Amino acid sequence: MGNSCSNHLGIPPAKGPYPVGCTDFMMDHTAQGSFFRLYYPCQETEKAEKPDWVPCREYFNGLADFMKINRALSERIFNYLFGSFKIPAYLDAPFKSNAKCPVVIFSHGLGAFRYTQSTICTLVSLLHRDQSASATYYFREKTESDKENVPNTSASARDNLVKEWMYYRSLHHGESEFPLRNKQVKQRADECILALDKLTEINSGITVQNVLQTQFDWTTLENSMDLCRIAAVGHSFGGATVIEALCKEVKFKCGIALDAWMFPLDDEIFPRVKQPIFFINSEKFQWAGNISRMRKLDSALIQRKMITIRGTVHQSFPDFTFLTGNWIGKLMKLKGEIDPEVAIDLSNKATLAFLQRHLGLEKNFNQWDPLIDGQDDNLIQGTNVTVLQSSI
Repeated sequence: MGNSCSNHLGIPPAKGPYPVGCTDFMMDHTAQGSFFRLYYPCQETEKAEKPDWVPCREYFNGLADFMKINRALSERIFNYLFGSFKIPAYLDAPFKSNAKCPVVIFSHGLGAFRYTQSTICTLVSLLHRDQSASATYYFREKTESDKENVPNTSASARDNLVKEWMYYRSLHHGESEFPLRNKQVKQRADECILALDKLTEINSGITVQNVLQTQFDWTTLENSMDLCRIAAVGHSFGGATVIEALCKEVKFKCGIALDAWMFPLDDEIFPRVKQPIFFINSEKFQWAGNISRMRKLDSALIQRKMITIRGTVHQSFPDFTFLTGNWIGKLMKLKGEIDPEVAIDLSNKATLAFLQRHLGLEKNFNQWDPLIDGQDDNLIQGTNVTVLQSSI
């Protein structure tokens, strides 16, 4: 889409033992269908290309709406800053794995989209359609006027469909926020479960119809997933989505909430969540009221852990922190005081250790178990926020 202002910036490549592939899936062309990006271990191939981090201008428009800035001006700025970055994964590369893969569903934050957490994502990154994403899309069937006036703008969709963009929905003047966010978090959790149901069908060998006509062969995923090992991970609003999804679906064996925004959740769901949860927080975003809601999930019987990464901000988890220089990053609150790669490395290693512990993975991720308890110079066990006992 454009040229980045710097050549040394970029999304760090995956550190695992396998090359990473990615492909997009849309079940049902309507707004009610499931839409996600799948990340998976792949075969090395010279033909596969790395996808653009932001594939089209509509995502920049959505970010502008979310930030309440002019679209035309912001498009130039965003294109200059982020326009040439690639996601470090191979688009539609053939699947390859020597063992069944655990399933991790990822939920993005408010105003984000499915590409913004590619530094973290290892399996299924949803693009929510509750109007909390900066931008997403679905398809509607062409009308007679469309056939006369509108060319088919997407070669990847069926010829009788027209792409419809759905942008971030701001609060209306005088509108109460909780009813909207509570409705959205419930829809988000349902979308996580819908994606899991679709993956279950794919794993069982049922033929699926992908509205997006990608080159990926979905039949190669038959019997490739370990559906006894499923987890939910999310950032910010996605962290709240994790809690809601765990409450609704026991197939999720544990959840990891990255700098969770707890506001959208009903208090009544907290005692109904029975799975282990790991809160990984930034140092600068959290406040007493939010932490006190996390503490309502404390349990003597179920493991609930919390750590805080020193020197981090709320945007230390999404990709933006890797794509801006130090001055611009701090001006836009996309960078904290800590090296972004150090911060995300701590978060990812602690996440893997927690997943191994609660999904029973046969890996060596338990070498990072001390991080779960905040045992590192860059970590705080629990929180840096003072919370009065009476507020819990």
